[in-house]
Amino acid sequence: MANSPQAKKRARQADRRFAVNKARRSRIRTYLRKVEEAIAAGDQAVAAAALKEAQPELMRGVSKGILHKNTVARKMSRLSARVKSLG
Repeated sequence: MANSPQAKKRARQADRRFAVNKARRSRIRTYLRKVEEAIAAGDQAVAAAALKEAQPELMRGVSKGILHKNTVARKMSRLSARVKSLG
């Protein structure tokens, strides 16, 4: 347990950051799930639109430090290949 004022403040800040990051991660997962569902349905137009919406969210996750840029690059590459193969 934090005892010093500085440690207590850091604990409060960590809790706030955790909540914000958790919300961002959840939002990113939602966009990815929409793409996955469109791919599973076999609708290339909807999947491409969902992927186009998901890309800025993923990039925002990189800039905010939620995800590593190579992780996002890998996810985008694999998703776009799967969407392309639907056609």
